[in-house]
Amino acid sequence: MEVVDTPKLQQEHFHVLVVDDSVIDRKILERLLRDSSCKVTFMESGDKALKYLGLHNASSTSSEHGIKVNLIMTDYSMPGMSGYDLLKRIKESTWRDVPVVIMSSENIPSRISMCLEGGAEEFLSKPLQLSDLKRLQPYFMKSFDNSSQEDYANSSITSNNDNIIKNNGISKMKGMPVEHGFKLWYIIAIATAILQFWKSL
Repeated sequence: MEVVDTPKLQQEHFHVLVVDDSVIDRKILERLLRDSSCKVTFMESGDKALKYLGLHNASSTSSEHGIKVNLIMTDYSMPGMSGYDLLKRIKESTWRDVPVVIMSSENIPSRISMCLEGGAEEFLSKPLQLSDLKRLQPYFMKSFDNSSQEDYANSSITSNNDNIIKNNGISKMKGMPVEHGFKLWYIIAIATAILQFWKSL
């Protein structure tokens, strides 16, 4: 496993999981993603990717590691588990909502259709170009929105529960804390910054 924190961002924001057995292709992706505001984790096989996601057992459907991944990019042709097999395992698990992009140097129509019908968001031709990353912009935003909404919902539920005060047998709800308004502003600010970055590519 190789983890790369891009220069512009050392804290956790977008997390891209790249699965590819080719060292050269991993280096190409690392270079393309170098100036992006995201953390990149590289895996050289589908089996190692499943283990990283907590899906290494055949019956596993969820992660116990507490990690967050916003986008998964996988090569199609790899020793052992193919990118399509990895795609199927992901879509059968709690990671099903994470966008998956398949990459291949062979543009076989039947293979492309199979992957897209299996849940892949895109099928990109190798070697990847900067223009290919622009095509991924909507999926970055989609994944960010899903994660932000989930985090905000969980935070709201916890805060609401903490703000219920029982007084003489009557439950009263306090006003929502200011922190929620700040968090919403922070989410919007981050989303705007990321959108501006992708537009500049």
